[in-house]
Amino acid sequence: MTNQELQQRILELAPKAVCTENKQYLIAHIPADTIYSVAKQLKESNDTKFDFLFSLTGVDANPALGVVYHLESTELGHCIVLQTKTENRENPAIDSVCDIWKGAELQEREVFDLFGISFNNHPDMRRLFMDEDWQGYPLRKDYVDTVNIIDLIK
Repeated sequence: MTNQELQQRILELAPKAVCTENKQYLIAHIPADTIYSVAKQLKESNDTKFDFLFSLTGVDANPALGVVYHLESTELGHCIVLQTKTENRENPAIDSVCDIWKGAELQEREVFDLFGISFNNHPDMRRLFMDEDWQGYPLRKDYVDTVNIIDLIK
């Protein structure tokens, strides 16, 4: 599938999506309320077959918090980047895709741990690296390091 065909497919699934293209990927900015349904269709449709989620990362684009998904169809050989965001910094939440791609389970926990974005319907939404009583989310731009981790490891 060409990037133009992928863009057309995305806009059929999410008419409010905005697509851009860089040298490597088509990038589709998907509204948070449709990210799950778009992701599911992209995996299950015979013309897209995005069976491999090779990266799921968090982004702090102050004031919005976002999630970036890099997908590949191992059978059809095409890739796409999906991005979604929430303006809610107090209780950010996006629908989980770990029932679509099992590999998302730990990646979503990492994003929760470091950015504070929780994933609705995730089977085990808890911190991955930081202690359960850790205050704040270390990769947020507004995070204040009161512990000063650098001094702890000296």
